[in-house]
Amino acid sequence: MSSLEIEVDVNETYINRVEPGQKVQATLDAYPEWKIPAHVITTIPSADRQKATVKVRIAIEGLDPRILPDMGVKVAFLKDAPPAGQAPSAPAVIVPKAAVKSLDGKSVVFVLNEDHVERRAITVGLENGDQVEVVSGVHAGERVVIDAPATLKDGDKVKVQQ
Repeated sequence: MSSLEIEVDVNETYINRVEPGQKVQATLDAYPEWKIPAHVITTIPSADRQKATVKVRIAIEGLDPRILPDMGVKVAFLKDAPPAGQAPSAPAVIVPKAAVKSLDGKSVVFVLNEDHVERRAITVGLENGDQVEVVSGVHAGERVVIDAPATLKDGDKVKVQQ
């Protein structure tokens, strides 16, 4: 074996985050503590409708006799570090999908502010199951109302139930 490749299925929701040359960390099921450097070769330009996935080819950067064909492997796609002098991006804010309401064509959440709520317009990102990423409008650590009644409005007094 003069080269090794991994072929993985990536959910089509996330394929826009995968780029040729992107760094990848591979972990063999047989050696879970060993992190193997790799990189994306290409995205195969066809989707599997049944699974809603797209195949991505990944090259392992170093050959090792422990790596054998058809071994189980997990991969993690890594983000590049921000350019020198640029601050890293803030961590993503994730909220339950039930906290996000659509009012006047905009996504909003109700944020708890002491004993009342504040309606905030938000920009949503990726969805994952019953959770959604909030790109802007809510900061990490803020508390949001889940399953707000339709009658709830900006400035209403609320009582937090534990």
